[in-house]
Amino acid sequence: MSDDVLRENTAKWYVIHTYSGHENKVKANMEAMVQNRHMEDVILDIQVPMEEYVEEKDGVAKSKERKLFPSYVLVKMIMNDETWYLVRNTRGVTGFVGPGSKPVPLSDEEVLALGVADKKEFFGGFEVGESVKVKDGPFEDFVGVIDAMSYEKGKVDVVISMFGRDTKVELSFNQIVKI
Repeated sequence: MSDDVLRENTAKWYVIHTYSGHENKVKANMEAMVQNRHMEDVILDIQVPMEEYVEEKDGVAKSKERKLFPSYVLVKMIMNDETWYLVRNTRGVTGFVGPGSKPVPLSDEEVLALGVADKKEFFGGFEVGESVKVKDGPFEDFVGVIDAMSYEKGKVDVVISMFGRDTKVELSFNQIVKI
């Protein structure tokens, strides 16, 4: 597995609370600090989730954008002392979302629901017809071919050869790796 793939799989999304109206400043400041300290390999993405809406004024409809979660910024990073310190000491940040001083990463379902990750990339960029190895569960170490995928369910159908017969099994994306 390449370092980029390993880094991408290790990094998690965290929610950071900011002063109201400072979300974009926090994002810009954090991006500058990451670049200055050469931490692009541990802090991978910083986003202020936005949504489009239509506002009608004087009979004219205009498409506009607004913050989906005012006072919050999302950061994809590998949590360690250095990244924790950088985030906590960014001007405008009041802290991580989570109990006490222990940041809690978002679950895979929450990340997908927020729409901050492309579903295909999020699930490893697998494709139908691709050979994979099962890395977890009762079919561990079996090799098979992807037959179908459901990003919404987070499931993949893999055809494996068992006792001389092709058998279709439903697995989670996190149970397989590319070979």
